[in-house]
Amino acid sequence: MGRFINPFTDVGFKRIFGQEINKDLLIDFLNSLLVGERHIEDITFLDKEVLPEMLEQRGVIYDIYCTDTNGEQFIVEMQNREQTYFRERALYYVSRTISRQGERGMHWQFDLKAVYGVFFMNFVLKGSAHKLRTDVILADRDTHEQFSDRMRMIFLELPSFTKEEDECETDFERWIYVLKNMETLQRLPFKARQAVFDKLEQIVDIASLSKEDRMKYDESIKIYRDNLAVMSFAEANGREKGRAEGRAEGKAEGKAEEKISIARQMKAKGFPTELIAEITQLSKEDIEQL
Repeated sequence: MGRFINPFTDVGFKRIFGQEINKDLLIDFLNSLLVGERHIEDITFLDKEVLPEMLEQRGVIYDIYCTDTNGEQFIVEMQNREQTYFRERALYYVSRTISRQGERGMHWQFDLKAVYGVFFMNFVLKGSAHKLRTDVILADRDTHEQFSDRMRMIFLELPSFTKEEDECETDFERWIYVLKNMETLQRLPFKARQAVFDKLEQIVDIASLSKEDRMKYDESIKIYRDNLAVMSFAEANGREKGRAEGRAEGKAEGKAEEKISIARQMKAKGFPTELIAEITQLSKEDIEQL
C-alpha cells in the first residue's frame, strides 16, 4: 500500500472534500474549477440526504452538498463505475436541487439560485468526446448563447487526463494531477506553489488516520477494488460475448447459456448477487439457484 489514501474511494473522497474542518480544500478546488467566472469565499455543508416530497417518490443522497455565501449550491459526486443512465442521473440530481428551492413559501417569486453539479468520473463516458472536462449549460441551439446560468453541470473524465507533473499549467490541472496520481505518490507536488497541497498531504497520509478511520478506509478500499474487479470481469466477458455473438448471431439460447455461465463464474468468485444480476440481467432468484 502506498503512502497516501486513494481519493476515489468513498472514505477517501469525503475525507478530502467533505469535512467541515477542511472545507478550504473544497473551496480551493471549486475556485480552480470556476476560475474567471466566480470566486467562492466560504461554504456551508448541507444535509446530503434529500427526502422525497411524496412517499412514492425517490429520495437523493449526494456525496457532497454545500452552499456558498450567495446561496448558490454545489453538488460534488465521485463515480467509479459507468452507469447506463449516468447523464440522466446527473440531470436528475441538479434538477431536484433546483426544484427544492420552490419549497420556501407561498411568496417565493422564482428567484432561483444557481446549482452546480460537479461529477468526477473514474471511467470514460460512452458517446462523449473523451476529454477531461465537459461543461453543460442551458443555451440557444442556434446561437449557442447561454439562456440561463442557473443550471450548470461539469463532468470530469479522469482517464482522459494524461499530463505529467511538469506539464500542468493551471491550478485546476494541478488538482486533477494530484487526485489522479495520489495513491502512487510518495510526496505531493506543487506545495511550494500552493499551500493548500501542503495541508492536503497531511490529511491524506495514511499514517495520520485514527484507528477508527483506518478501519473505515480499509473497508472502503476493499469495496473500491471489488468494483474494479467486477468491471474488469464484465469487460473481459463482454469481449468474449461479442465474439460468440459474431459466430452465432441471433441464437437466443446460446446467449442465455452464456449469461448463466458468467453468473456461475462470478458467484464462484464471491461477487455479490446484486452485482451479478446487474451485469448478466438475470434475476436474483435464478442466480441464487445456480
